[in-house]
Amino acid sequence: MKNVKPFLMFQGGMAEEAMKFYTTLIEDSKITHIARYGSEGPGKEGTVIQAVFSLKGQEFMCIDSHIDHDFSFTPSFSIYLTCDTEEEIDKLYDELLQKGAALMPIGDYGFSKKFGWLVDRFGISWQLDLPNE
Repeated sequence: MKNVKPFLMFQGGMAEEAMKFYTTLIEDSKITHIARYGSEGPGKEGTVIQAVFSLKGQEFMCIDSHIDHDFSFTPSFSIYLTCDTEEEIDKLYDELLQKGAALMPIGDYGFSKKFGWLVDRFGISWQLDLPNE
């Protein structure tokens, strides 16, 4: 086995926009590969056949599905970020929450100093944690 990567299937041509958003929001992150559909399809020209991006060294693969599905992302799979400061967790939470929805509003739930769980505008679920010292 070569490696293991989480795989995200976007619908509606949102993969590249999501990757750009995540890699600019989270430092030490980058898009490493994008292959696009051409005019011959089967997906809409310019959308993502396959892409790879990394967030703090964790690689992800993603695509733009050219087929409409009756399912999307579920909050039971989430990207878990351990933050270093209150400023960092607050900034990430606020940015990711724009046009998204809070599952657990940011706060002190007893198991960490500050925690928040949300779904972003692309349907991806995020858990943000500021551990107790």
